[in-house]
Amino acid sequence: MTAAPRVSFEFFPPQNLEASFRLWDTVQHLSPLSPHFVSVTYGAGGTTRDLTRDAVKTLHKASGLNVAAHLTCVSATREETLQIANEYADAGVSDIVALRGDPPKGSGAFKAHPEGFGSSVELIEALADTGRFNIRVGAYPDPHPDCRADGGDVEYLKRKFDAGATEAITQFFFEAETFFRFRDACEKAGIDAPIVPGVLPIENWKGVKRFAQNCGAHIPAWVEHAFDSAIRDGREDLLATAICTELCSDLMEGGVDKLHFYTLNKPELTRDVCHALGVVPKVSLRDVA
Repeated sequence: MTAAPRVSFEFFPPQNLEASFRLWDTVQHLSPLSPHFVSVTYGAGGTTRDLTRDAVKTLHKASGLNVAAHLTCVSATREETLQIANEYADAGVSDIVALRGDPPKGSGAFKAHPEGFGSSVELIEALADTGRFNIRVGAYPDPHPDCRADGGDVEYLKRKFDAGATEAITQFFFEAETFFRFRDACEKAGIDAPIVPGVLPIENWKGVKRFAQNCGAHIPAWVEHAFDSAIRDGREDLLATAICTELCSDLMEGGVDKLHFYTLNKPELTRDVCHALGVVPKVSLRDVA
């Protein structure tokens, strides 16, 4: 029997009071699963920088979880970016997910700040030089929209590890074979650092299709047809749970022992999938006495 995987969860920072309650409810639902870490995202163009900083510090202090802060190169100088990083370290947060980041909506392609980091590799190098952080990075089993060369995503991931990253988390995908092909290509390129599959439980099919189109994730025809039929029959929640559980099971059978879930601050489907994989709350004798 395949052992239960180690799991981690991604959240996004709340932008109003209702969203704050939703985030905390999500944390309460998922923290009993003893995640390896949880991460908090940045918005496109750095729009949630302050909200991310507040959410990271609050979760670190109040939840007891290992919290990783997303940090990007967008719309900030090198000094400003490293100041934020050092504030995290001073607060006891030593895990960073270092990303180039998406440009502000409607602004076209990424353009580095004149005094900022020009790429994720530059950001990783600067963070590594401080000696204060465990650095995770993004990886792309399907080609990143800005990648212009075949195999370029693998080559660029190797540069990230060479710069000081310790682990990669992939963009989401729909079939386990997509991850396995990418993993094989990384091994062939000499990458031996951990690459953790990123899994997106499909809470909203229209929203996921939009995400996939924006990030270059390939949507298999069978997935689209299955959801079209399930939505007509009112079975989309059941289908979403089945597809996500099967994807994770296939990954585990292929040797994966860590999974990173993009929760979208909606914990129920992620929790149900984790339970199906054998990731359940740890109960002590005191709890049942």
